[in-house]
Amino acid sequence: MFLNRRHLSPVAAEERDEAVSGLYREHWAGMVRLALLMLGDRPSAEDVVQDAYAGLYRRWDRIVDHTKAVSYLRSSVLNGSRTVLRRRTAARRLVHSEPPVWSTESEAMLSEERREVLAALHTLPTRQREVLVLRFYLRLSDPEIASTLGIREVSVRSAASRGLAALARKLEDNR
Repeated sequence: MFLNRRHLSPVAAEERDEAVSGLYREHWAGMVRLALLMLGDRPSAEDVVQDAYAGLYRRWDRIVDHTKAVSYLRSSVLNGSRTVLRRRTAARRLVHSEPPVWSTESEAMLSEERREVLAALHTLPTRQREVLVLRFYLRLSDPEIASTLGIREVSVRSAASRGLAALARKLEDNR
């Protein structure tokens, strides 16, 4: 008997509920940090993460290897962040608005040097920014980054190298 996502057995639905709830408790804060580093504001980051968990919940029965659910979430958060960034860029073009700024709460929690690094990080191309965030903030290995982004390890190393060089130049220019 084939079960589609709308007709999960009670046992399968309960297993899904428990698994997704456990992933939420264990990884929510880290996923929000990832989205926050990509987007720069907490409300948008939380929205992206919530959407990623909702998507995981809806698609749970289609995920073949549930041990890779965290990678699925990371990819969903990055994809959601990209979507938000694209929409922001399009909106800025239409209304010529200023780039997003850090919230007062976020500003108070960060040191000046860290704010400079994060501001410079947000000027990098998306792929370089994603690789640097995954490597240095989430401490993922190159194979994990490659899997999350769907690229080869050599591309991860190249993006990291170029991103670090560009980041160093931007920080040096600011001094």
